[in-house]
Amino acid sequence: MPRIAGQIDLVKTEAILNAAAAALAERGLAAPLEDIARRAGVSKQTIYNHFGSKTELLRVLLARRVDAITAVLDMPGAEARPEEALASFAQVLLEGMVNPATASFLRVIALGAVEAPDLALTFYQAGPRSSRARLAQFLEQETKAGRLQVPDPALAAEQFMGMVGGANQLAVILGLGPQLAQSDIRRVAGEAARRFVRAYAP
Repeated sequence: MPRIAGQIDLVKTEAILNAAAAALAERGLAAPLEDIARRAGVSKQTIYNHFGSKTELLRVLLARRVDAITAVLDMPGAEARPEEALASFAQVLLEGMVNPATASFLRVIALGAVEAPDLALTFYQAGPRSSRARLAQFLEQETKAGRLQVPDPALAAEQFMGMVGGANQLAVILGLGPQLAQSDIRRVAGEAARRFVRAYAP
């Protein structure tokens, strides 16, 4: 049975986003739209029709990644168990960090930032900054509910993500690792959440 137009658009959108992720991981911000179109099996004009520009394509790709990272903060019951929610958030963050494709993506983005400052800014705003903003929102909600006492949610979110990533993020960018087993990830994530909640206990 043939697919309807909406289904075709969805399939093409996914193909373009997957192709963009692969191209950016290999070639960085300089990855041309022609390469992305070839990988996706579509025309360059189709990419423009779906996203309008390479910048918007990058923004949508990163928004999808942020949604995946922060989804644990929106799960039913997460607000009543801040330590568990933060540990899950930290675990997803670290799992993404040690993923070879993500590591390659971060490395080439860092290397290409000087040549493509506008796209680098889009990456920062739609990626890391957006994740921190969502975490800050969660901390603000927990503070209003009386489960935590966080006077500056934005600063606390930045500190928590720094505590989780630590030297591991630099190691990823330098292509040195990190070498974290799943048990290590759970331990680091759980300890960061435990110490954080203890520090901001009401």
